[in-house]
Amino acid sequence: MAILKVIEVLANSSESWEDATQKAVTQASKSVKNIRSVYVNEQSATVKDGKVDDFRVNVKITFEVK
Repeated sequence: MAILKVIEVLANSSESWEDATQKAVTQASKSVKNIRSVYVNEQSATVKDGKVDDFRVNVKITFEVK
């Protein structure tokens, strides 16, 4: 039986929600090992001059505790 832990991470990107998600995983993997999955809990964006300026995600990252 594996022991799994979930952390919540906020990230942003000027490119896309997918890029923001990747940035969250990349940053988390610097201190957390054995990441198993990422769940996008919430997406939002800011708007500037009628265009999307910043994509934001709230993700839950699941990893195995050894």
